[in-house]
Amino acid sequence: MLSFLSKLALSSNNLIGAISASLGNLRNLTILYLYENQLSGSIPQELGMLSSLSDLGLSMNNLTGVIPASLGNLSCLTHLFLNGNQLSGAIPTSLGNLSQLRILDLGNNQLSGSIPQELGMLSFLSKLALSSNNLIGAISASLGNLRNLTILYLYENQLSGSIPQELGMLSSLTDLGLSMNNLTGVIPTSFGNLSKLSGLYLNFNKLSGSFPQEFGMNNFTQLKVFEISNNQFTGHLPDNVCHGGLLEKFLATDNHLIGSIPKSLSNCSSLIRVRLDGNQLIGNIGESFGVYPRLIYMDLSYNKLYGQLSTNWGRCQNLTSLKISNNDISGRLPPELGEAIQLHVLNLSSNKIHGAIPKELGKLTFLLDLYLDNNKFSSHIPYNFGMLSNLARLNLAKNSLSGLIPNLGNCKNLFVLNLSNNRLSKYIPLQIGNLQYLQNLDLSKKFLTGEIPQQLGDLKMLEILNLSHNALSGNIPSTFNQLLGLTSIDLSYNQLRGPILNIKVFHEAPVEAFRNNKGLCGNATSLKVCPSAYSHNLHVKKGNNVMTLIFALLGIVFLIFIIVGITLAICFRKTKTKNKPKEEHQNMFSVWNYDGKMVYENIVEATEDFDYKHCIGVGGVWIFYEFLEGGSLEKILNNDELALDFDWAKRVNVVKGVANALSYMHHECSHPIIHRDISSKNVLLDMEFEAHVSDFGTSKIMSSDTSYWTSFAGTIGYAAPENAYTMEVSEKCDVYSFGVVTLEVIMGRHPGDLISSFLLSTSHDVLLEDVLDQRLVLPTRQVAEKVVLVAKIALACLHNSPQSRPTMQHVYQKLSNWESPLTKPLGMITLRELIDLSKI
Repeated sequence: MLSFLSKLALSSNNLIGAISASLGNLRNLTILYLYENQLSGSIPQELGMLSSLSDLGLSMNNLTGVIPASLGNLSCLTHLFLNGNQLSGAIPTSLGNLSQLRILDLGNNQLSGSIPQELGMLSFLSKLALSSNNLIGAISASLGNLRNLTILYLYENQLSGSIPQELGMLSSLTDLGLSMNNLTGVIPTSFGNLSKLSGLYLNFNKLSGSFPQEFGMNNFTQLKVFEISNNQFTGHLPDNVCHGGLLEKFLATDNHLIGSIPKSLSNCSSLIRVRLDGNQLIGNIGESFGVYPRLIYMDLSYNKLYGQLSTNWGRCQNLTSLKISNNDISGRLPPELGEAIQLHVLNLSSNKIHGAIPKELGKLTFLLDLYLDNNKFSSHIPYNFGMLSNLARLNLAKNSLSGLIPNLGNCKNLFVLNLSNNRLSKYIPLQIGNLQYLQNLDLSKKFLTGEIPQQLGDLKMLEILNLSHNALSGNIPSTFNQLLGLTSIDLSYNQLRGPILNIKVFHEAPVEAFRNNKGLCGNATSLKVCPSAYSHNLHVKKGNNVMTLIFALLGIVFLIFIIVGITLAICFRKTKTKNKPKEEHQNMFSVWNYDGKMVYENIVEATEDFDYKHCIGVGGVWIFYEFLEGGSLEKILNNDELALDFDWAKRVNVVKGVANALSYMHHECSHPIIHRDISSKNVLLDMEFEAHVSDFGTSKIMSSDTSYWTSFAGTIGYAAPENAYTMEVSEKCDVYSFGVVTLEVIMGRHPGDLISSFLLSTSHDVLLEDVLDQRLVLPTRQVAEKVVLVAKIALACLHNSPQSRPTMQHVYQKLSNWESPLTKPLGMITLRELIDLSKI
């Protein structure tokens, strides 16, 4: 019936199922667009009968199987888009017959085999994209025949061998992407002919040798991206790399490069991202760099640079990361650095910088990581460091700092604090006990005196504690019994006395952990048994604590089951429940068979009279849970070892699991339930990294209204803005908190004030890869697409207007479909693009 149809465009919908073979009957069809749907199955051979077809777009679907050889019959075809599917098998050699073809995009599939030399016959081709597949073998020299080619993307495959000299004949080429392969050999001398080149991507290969003389940059006036990181290059960097004044990205990390920083960089105001770390570059850093108004990221670490830091760095107003560690930099730290107000990371460790730490650094309110360790800093720690409320890691170790430890109690997000190997004196500040997220605390090798503050027992997240080599006295605080996550402790070389505590970390500590104290005793290797007086006092104290805890919890336990019973009754009141005879091993937490006395006795027995060592966490009220071995999401993200095992695939699955739970609460219960305290500490994981939402102590059951007003509840840093200012509560409050947790999962840390900066124009050019968890290797292939989608969804959930946020049902649907929002490589995606695409 549609035999005269010339154009069929059904793109960007939610179409499912297979592509109908009957489309092959539309012999007058010139354009067929089915891209960005959810089509599955294989590409019908019958499409090869569309002899008039000029444009075929099937990208961004779920198509499988091989590319039909019959597509080689489409002699009028000019554009063929099959990218973003799950196509497999070899690239058909018949595609070499498409003599009119201008664009061929087969990227982001699972194609295998080698690159057919027949593709070199496509003389009109301007773009060839075979990236993100499983192609092997050498790059075909026949590609050098494609004289009209402007874009050649072969990155993220398993190509090997050397780069053909013939590629240097592609004089129209603007973008050459060969990164993430197994290429060897040197850069061809013929590359000197690529005068129109804008982007050169050679990173993550095994290329070696020095840059050929013919590769001089005088001809590369259009160059914007130069990426050669993670190879084995030697010799000097091209001196005129920014000859055209357009260079934006210059990445040469982890090679064997020597010589000085290219002179052309000093006036290269176009720079956005520079990474030259992990080489053997030498030269005066004060003379090598100028002012860069667009610069976001600079890493010069692990080189041999010397001289004093320039005041120009303070004039780089968009700079978020400055890393120049492990060099030979000396002189004083310029106070002007405090004017680089967008700095999130400042790492100058392992140099020879001396003098006082400028108090102007206290103005860097976005600062997350500050590493000044292993230098020659003297004087005191600036008092205003306590105002750096977003600070997550502070390392000032191995300097000559003196005076008091400043009040850091307002640095609520700190989880690493290392002030060791200095000359700091007096007492341990009580305010350190306010740092609730602190995971690693090192105050060793100083001149600290007095007793260990009881308040350190409030650091529930603490895993590593080192107070060794001081002059601390008194007993170990009894509050340390609450440090259930502590895995390493060192109290050696102090003047401590009395018993150690009866928790695992003390029993398993090595001999060195308690060495050279006045009179520590207890059940640990190398320590004497404590006198009976200590044992009696401990027994009485423990007994009193247990009795107090039991009486305090008696009423709360029964209240818990009433709340649980009401919640379950409402959620499942439409479910017909049949009475079953009682069994000996019935679930003791079943509301319908609830026996309060039996449950309470079981809890008392299981928790050894509510011994605190059995407490995993404390929520809005006391709620007993099934034990989940994986622990909380917060604990995993704050532990470097656990976070490394928490790979990208597991992270996107956890995000999907939390979305599923909230979607159920909001949309599948007879009355919606608002959690009101979604945070990483309330997401528990089992051994398979499946997510479970916990702690319903602040939850509310909704009536038929869409929102209501109540007092504030939740965790600071996760609560929606309207909850804090207007006390208005709706399901969209949970959506906002979900967005924060989602960012925390992919960033590896709480985003803090970065949430607001994401929406500012100054942060739009930040690359997504710069905010992802740096402890993991960047995701690739389909996993990278999922991470991009997760980031996009997180930004959509963080919209200031509740009405503009998606529902959790919609979020879960998107996460179940996994439609990738972009097709470009992860390393090229900016936050600007994700914000522009964030409406889902």
